[in-house]
Amino acid sequence: MRASPWILFIRGEKKTVVSAAKKEELIMKETKLGEFEEVLLLLVGILGDDAYAFKIAEEFESQTGRAVSIGSVHSTLNRLSDKGFLKSEMSEPTATRGGRRKRIFEITAYGDQILRASRDFKMGLWDQFPGLAFRLA
Repeated sequence: MRASPWILFIRGEKKTVVSAAKKEELIMKETKLGEFEEVLLLLVGILGDDAYAFKIAEEFESQTGRAVSIGSVHSTLNRLSDKGFLKSEMSEPTATRGGRRKRIFEITAYGDQILRASRDFKMGLWDQFPGLAFRLA
């Protein structure tokens, strides 16, 4: 019996039937992280239960010394969610926000895997950089 060339590709909550070749192409496209995306993912992990857009933007500015628009944070968080790296839930209403709720973000297992792969890749490059390699004595 011959294996089917069609497989189920799951990205976050979205499920699509694609060819094996298309799956590899989608994985490569979907796992690329830009610097801003990577930093936001890390900040979501650092902030834990306080990982909502405004707080993430504040922490970004605090950690990097660079200004960021709340719009770019929102669009990037949505993109990371679409890629399956983040998930979110609405918090309970709080008095400090006039009864409004916050969307709290959390890193998924897939997002954690992508962050670790990105770190390992970069550390591998640093280890190859003459004179700057981080070596354990």
